[in-house]
Amino acid sequence: MFDLQKRLDSLKTEFENVWQKLDIDKKLQELAALEEEVAVPEIWNNPDNAREKTTQVANMHDELDPWTLLKTQINDISELMAMGDESLIDEFSGQLDAMEETFANLRQALRFTGKYDHNDAILRITAGTGGTEAMDWSSMLERMYLRWAERHNVKIQLLDRVAGEEAGVKTVVMELSGHNIYGQLKSEHGTHRLVRLSPFNADHLRQTSFALVEVLPVIKDDSEVQIDPKDLRIDVYHSGGHGGQSVNTTNSAVRITHIPTNTVVAIQNERSQLQNKEKAMEILRGKLQQMMQEQNAESVDKLRAGESASWGQQIRNYVLHPYKLVKDTRTKYEETDADAVLDGEIDNFISAYLDN
Repeated sequence: MFDLQKRLDSLKTEFENVWQKLDIDKKLQELAALEEEVAVPEIWNNPDNAREKTTQVANMHDELDPWTLLKTQINDISELMAMGDESLIDEFSGQLDAMEETFANLRQALRFTGKYDHNDAILRITAGTGGTEAMDWSSMLERMYLRWAERHNVKIQLLDRVAGEEAGVKTVVMELSGHNIYGQLKSEHGTHRLVRLSPFNADHLRQTSFALVEVLPVIKDDSEVQIDPKDLRIDVYHSGGHGGQSVNTTNSAVRITHIPTNTVVAIQNERSQLQNKEKAMEILRGKLQQMMQEQNAESVDKLRAGESASWGQQIRNYVLHPYKLVKDTRTKYEETDADAVLDGEIDNFISAYLDN
């Protein structure tokens, strides 16, 4: 019983430390306040806001319920062990094993303590130079992230997609929603390089292609990244993508340019010009926040145009010929099963980055 008590005391101490680091008490208060808010029937007078709040409540329950359950289990077994019933040693030991395993899994949340790690993410893939070859590579990356999202039950909303003339995509923008999505996918931000035998020329020569993957936090609150409206140029035009017959009959597509940094965001997927503008502003806030991190700038007005490190940082090589290897240039982690990686099995790369 003494050894079990030592294990329990150690678990309780570590658990309480992590509980405080993650500020779970404060999050539980925020959850209670949100639940009171969504319980008021009038909230549905604004359906979009109501859906956003209820989704937020569900996500917070997904995050916090395992912690509160484990806390209850630790308290319960503490009370039982205090009774000193030696006949329950085997049962106590089994329960402790399970709780220690649960805690080991839960403490992975310590990886996600960045300001925006809990936010949803905007994923933008842009083909580099190289024409059809690069556009095909961009579509391969698009499929890789879609397959990863499917495995993790991540909600995906396509925001914009510009297909290549022959194959692949020039640009694709999607929003991914779920638990710690930005915290998980921020490891993917940068330039991805592919080496393979080209399927687009008769000689099947070896070809090197590049694509830029941008991972941006979804920032809905405009007070977090303050942008002077005078610094924006907003253009509207006919949408040319999804949406049915009416998509080309109105100027619903929106292009926003942040003039000081020459940062451009274009969205055409939503039917409403207002919806496209709101989504474009979310993406712009995320892009400017990313630039602030890269330039160590304290505010948007301190940013310098043309100094984003996005294209300059090659983060991962995917070699399909003359051998197969996927290697991250930052962590040096590598996988020889390139086909599995391109099928969405990128968790080991994400873990290596977060543990680095």
